[in-house]
Parts: sequence; structure tokens; C-alpha cells
Amino acid sequence: MMRGGTIRLLIWVSSAFCFLFGSLGFDPVDNFLIDCGSPTNQTVSNRVFLADGSYSAVLSPPQKIIAKINSNSSSSIDSDVFQTALIFTEASSYTFPISKQGRHWVRLYFSPFVHNSYNMSQAKFSVSAQTFTLLKDYQVEGGFIIKEYILNVTSSSLVLTFTPSSNSFAFVNALEVVLLPDELIPEGARAIGSKETEQSLSQLALETVWRVNMGNKTVSPQNDTLWRFWDSDYSYLRYEGVATYVSKPEAVNYSASPTKYIAPSSVYGSATMLDTKKESRMIANLTWNFDVEHGFKYLVRFHFCDIMSKPADSVIFKVFINDLSVSDSLDLKNLTSDVLGRPYFMDVIMRASDNPTMNVSVGPYSKDGAYLYPITILNGLEIMKISNSRSSLDVSLSNSSKMKLGVIVGLAVGVFLAIVLAIVLFLFYRRRGRARAIHSKTEVVMVNAEEGKDNNGTAMFSASKIGYRFPLAAIQEATDNFSENLLIGVGGFGKVYKGVLRDSTKVAVKRGAPQSKQGLAEFRTEIEMLSQFRHRHLVSLIGYCDEKDELIIIYEYMENGSLKNHLYSSDLRCLSWRKRLEICVGAAKGLHYLHTSSEKTIIHRDVKSSNILLDENLMVKVADFGLSKTGPEIDQTHVSTAVKGSFGYLDPEYLTRQQLTEKSDVYSFGVVMFEVLCGRPVIDPSLPREEVSLVEWAMKRHQNGQLEEIVDPRLAGQVKPDTLRKFGDVAAKCLAGRGVDRPTVGDVLWNLEFVLQLEGNDGRSDHASPVNNLETSTVSTAELSMGSVGDIAGVSMSKVFAQMVREDMR
Repeated sequence: MMRGGTIRLLIWVSSAFCFLFGSLGFDPVDNFLIDCGSPTNQTVSNRVFLADGSYSAVLSPPQKIIAKINSNSSSSIDSDVFQTALIFTEASSYTFPISKQGRHWVRLYFSPFVHNSYNMSQAKFSVSAQTFTLLKDYQVEGGFIIKEYILNVTSSSLVLTFTPSSNSFAFVNALEVVLLPDELIPEGARAIGSKETEQSLSQLALETVWRVNMGNKTVSPQNDTLWRFWDSDYSYLRYEGVATYVSKPEAVNYSASPTKYIAPSSVYGSATMLDTKKESRMIANLTWNFDVEHGFKYLVRFHFCDIMSKPADSVIFKVFINDLSVSDSLDLKNLTSDVLGRPYFMDVIMRASDNPTMNVSVGPYSKDGAYLYPITILNGLEIMKISNSRSSLDVSLSNSSKMKLGVIVGLAVGVFLAIVLAIVLFLFYRRRGRARAIHSKTEVVMVNAEEGKDNNGTAMFSASKIGYRFPLAAIQEATDNFSENLLIGVGGFGKVYKGVLRDSTKVAVKRGAPQSKQGLAEFRTEIEMLSQFRHRHLVSLIGYCDEKDELIIIYEYMENGSLKNHLYSSDLRCLSWRKRLEICVGAAKGLHYLHTSSEKTIIHRDVKSSNILLDENLMVKVADFGLSKTGPEIDQTHVSTAVKGSFGYLDPEYLTRQQLTEKSDVYSFGVVMFEVLCGRPVIDPSLPREEVSLVEWAMKRHQNGQLEEIVDPRLAGQVKPDTLRKFGDVAAKCLAGRGVDRPTVGDVLWNLEFVLQLEGNDGRSDHASPVNNLETSTVSTAELSMGSVGDIAGVSMSKVFAQMVREDMR
């Protein structure tokens, strides 16, 4: 019934499939229930699934293979409708006579088993109905699944066709075609995140992807008039610790629309809510995460019912999908005419997105920093995929996948202009659909740092780590009311100002712009990340401010600005080659700490020269953690997430597959290394065509053994040939097309330290090579010859990194 919900459905079935279809009074004129392959009718909780040959639907051609589970074989499925199946070795169609035109459910039941020479788990096939593709080259991945579709039938018959893929076959265990109540699906709905304000659904097909009941309660089909299964919201809730589960089904009042057809009282009578009076320690949105197929639009239905407030209370809150506002102030009492317990539902159409995750949130309504209404509530949620312009509900036919395939092909043949065009179009597409107001993107509103708690009740923002929550007046004083004369930088989040606090401490103040494309999600991420870590090569967080709609982060001030400025600005002293190497080593240490210092890898996701800062002594610190992401679990290889980062630094594997790993940071760092070597921008359209892309230009020269021709002219005579060769080799390995072929940041760090050793002590600054400082090492400089560069044979890596740790802790 729900894509991605197979595990939940298995629990449902294994507990008791007998209640799958309880009849509670709905008697549709079109009601076809077929137990495919069964010689007898099967009654399942007052619903009769007819045997093959007993139904009025016509199967053409009539030839098929009847399959039944061997009585001696083990099966975790108890229901008889999954014990048999029909196998089709050629395209076959059911034709259902339709008595009443309108919306119909088509439910397909699949549970693979082995019958003679047919292993149904290997079946590959497509399913279509009317002009819509429901499934394309589909394979059932173990267990069982029920696929549920909604079609608007406008003729006297409905044709359902199963088509085997090449050299394969199709199968189905059971199916049903049922007329729906007229009120269930709207003719259209309000669209968000797109140019259209309203979109018609009358000519489109839908697929139920998620159907969730809030309140941490599962609703079985026997308790639903339309035999629907509602999964518990517990496993989808992001911050479970701030939620309160309530159940009061007796309070539901169906005195007016909507009826029980929209959702049963067991849904409207339970809720997940946030009571701001009880949760004063941290005011947070309630957020649920759902996997979706990118490239499709979705009909999202919110179910609300006030079952908890007092008659005199107002219930007003905010509703979001991803970073888009669905409602800035949903007044539930007004929408239900002040009738306590009256259900209300709201439909919106979410634009197509490249994000494989949909975040649905409800949050408290605030005005001038005060939370005026105590209750934020959600009772149920349905997410339905909408057929695309190709009349398909299958991701393999989506325009999004076609576009990605084009990008992959372009990368494979190495056509740089095609890559640039695809990236530009991708970024433009993302920008068009983003919210224009930062207030629509609130996920968590943080209170005083000393009082902030996470969902486990422990301190989220320790005062010992981030100081305190700065009043806006103090920040205005420190920056001369955000004087443009103190402006030191501009980024995606907003402007950065130099400030001086009353105790004469110099600070950098990053102020979120109202039109920021990043907003509070990045604001919160950066505070969470930097409050966890302390490292001399990571910029330190001093405090924050979220007063009067301002989002401000305060850092230690970095006197010498960014590495980018020093590489490109003619007004600043040119960095020596050795100093550039030391900066690369320091940045690599910062990244290595992020990747290895905690239980899960922290992926920076925006490594670039403008995010590598230098203090008054040219000590390097990595900055800007607004896009950082927690790495994959131990049993996973990557994190699937929307592409974020900076043009020119993006890992091509991450760009095309949306699969993020720590090796994506390694790729970006390789780009920075060539920036350091060449002293030029990553993309420079003013240069000849073959030199526009720094990565392509540098990689080609490296392959041809011509690195000396691309060295920054200001470094003439400073770079030793052995150093240049080794540095170029390390950078090139970082830029390997596949992440698995790239070194770890730890390997990069070791090799950069080795490059410093090769460079020798001439003109050295205060940096000391760890190889010479190893207290117990017997490795000599002679042993670190170019002959051992490839595998660094004979060097104890544990000793090297132990020394690095000792240095970093000084």
C-alpha cells in the first residue's frame, strides 16, 4: 500500500491478516476482489475475494499459469490470498466493467514464492492501466507488498495490463478494483513551491506512498471504513523527545464534513502534539521525515482535529513541507467553526524536487518572539505521488532520471561544457523552488543557551562551549548597527561583519539575510556542529542571536581573512610556497578531525578556499559548517541527500547520484590544492576554453607531466621538483572520478606532511614536521625517499598520527 513501508506491512500481516478488510458500511457498486490462482473463494473479514473464473472481469488471453505455495514450504504469510498467484509469460489484460465512472482504487498484491521453474522473486514486469504506467520493469524485493493506485475512470471499462520484461515473466497474487466515495479525492489542490497556485488532478493518476497516523498508534484496516492501513508515526518523527502523544477518539465529532470516508475516528482521535507550556526548555517544530521519489509532484493531505484544548483556547500554528510554508498561521478553531473535536483536512500539491526526502513539520506560532498559542498538533498524514507528464508513476520513466542519465553520460565522455550546463540548470532549478522568506523555514527556535535541551533532555548548547545567547542590542553595538564599513564578506547565508565586543574581543558576525536560500536549517546545523567540536584548525563559535527575526552567528575573528583572498588579491602579500603547504596541512587536519573524532563521520560538504580562514599568525582554520552532514551508518556506504555545495568544488559522483560520503570532501580538497598551486579561480570564463576549468586544465597538465607550467608565477623558484611532483600526485588522487579510488583525508594529511619534509627547512616558519619530531621513531629523512612515496613503506602511521594529536592538543 505504501512504497517504502514494506516492513510496517509485514508487521501488520504477521500479527493478523484476518482484519485486512473489515467492512464498516461502505458498499461500492464497483467492487472487484480477485484471489488470483485460487480455485475457491476466500473470505477475509467479511470481504470475499473471488476465485479465478468466478468474476465478471475478463482476462485476455485466457492462458496463464496457476501457482500455489507448496504445503511443505515455509511461509510467514498466513492469508490465503497470498498463497496462490497467476503467472503471465506474455502480455495479459484484465478488463473490468465499470458501473459508475469516477475515482477507483487499484490495489495489487505481490508476494513472491517458487513454483516449479518459476522463482517469482526474479520476475520482472510492467503494469499499466488506462493510459498510465503504474510499474515499469518492476521486481518484488522479498517479503510482500501491496501497491495502491487511484485512477479516474471515465469510460465503461478499466483495462489492467501485465507485461513481462524481456526474457522474464509477470505475476500477481491478488488484486482489487473498488469505486471510491466522490468526496475522497479533490478535483484539484493548492500548489506550493511552483508558479501554479492551483493544479487540477482530474486527469492524473495517484499512488499512495505513505499513510501515517499520529499519536504513535497504528490503525488497522478493520477500523477504517475504506479498509486502509495507517502506520504509526513513531519511526518517522525526527525529534521524538519533544513530542507528546495523545489519544481521545471519543472527542471526535463528525457532525459535519468531513465524514469517516476521509479518515476514521481512530485517526482523528489520536495526535502527536507539542505543548509549548510543557516544552519551555526548547521550542521545536514537530518534524517527520519520509522517503520519496524525486522528480514527481505529491499530493499531501494533512489531518487535524482539536481533541485537547479548552473551549476558550485558540489553536494556531505553522505548517511546512521541506523549507516551504504551507500555512504561516493555521487557525484550527476558526476552520472548524469553534466545534471542539470537528475534523479538518488540508490538501496541497508539493512541487517536483530532487530531494529524496520530504520533511513535514508543524510548529508553534510566534509574534515578536512570544509564543501566543500553546498547542501545535497533527493527527494524520497522507502522501500520494502524482503521475508525471509521461503518464507514469514509475521513477524509471521520470524526467528527473532522464536528466540525470544525461549528466552521467556527459561526465563519461568528458565534455566539460555539458557538465557546466547541467550544473547551472540544476542549481537554477533548485533556486526557483526554494522559499523566498526565511520565516517559512523554521525548524527549531532556540532559547537561552543555558536552557536549551535536546530530545534526550540533555543540554544542546552548553554555555561552556558557545558562551551565551547574545542580545541583539549588543551585536548592533559591536558592529555599529551593521555598518557597511565593517563588512568583511558575503555568503549564501548573508553578510559577515567585523565586530568588537565591550571587552575588546574582536568577532566575526554572520547575519542571515531575509532572502537567504539557506536559513534556519543551516543556522541550527552550524551551531550544533561547532558547539560539539574544539580544534585549533576549526573556527571557534562564540555565540548566536535569534531575536526579532534575526539569525546571527558570532565567531572568533580571523584577522587575515580567507585563503581565497590571499591567493587572488593583488593587495595582499603573496603567500610563500611553504606557507601554502602549511595551510593545506592545517586544513587537512581540521577535516581529518571532523571525519574521525566522533562516532559518526561529519562531512563538511562545502570545502573551498573561501571557507579556509587565517588568523593573525596565518594559522589556518576551517569555517562555515552550515551545510555539514552526519556521515553514513556503519553498515551503509553513503548518505542519500540533495546536492549542496559550491560550483566547481562538487564531487561529480555526489552530483549525479546524490550519494554523499567523506570522499566528497576529499574531492573538494583536491580542488583547493590545485587552487593553492596555481593561484587562480576554479572557474575562469575569461581564459581560453581549455583553461576555463581549473580541474580539467590541471589534471591534463599533470597527466602530461607538465605541472611546472601551471604553477603560480609568483612562486617562481620556490617549488622543488620532487615537492611539485608529489603534491600534484596527491591532488590528482583526490580528484579521482570514483570516491572509492580517492584517498582518505588521513592519507592526504600524511602525504602533505611528507611533502613538507621533502621541502626541507629552508625558509620554514614555525611548523615542525612530525616525522622529525617522532619521539620513538627510527625513520630517517633518507628513508623517506621518493622511492617509498607510493606506499610510504616502513613508516609507522600510528606513531605519525599520535604525534599529530600531541601537536593539536598543545
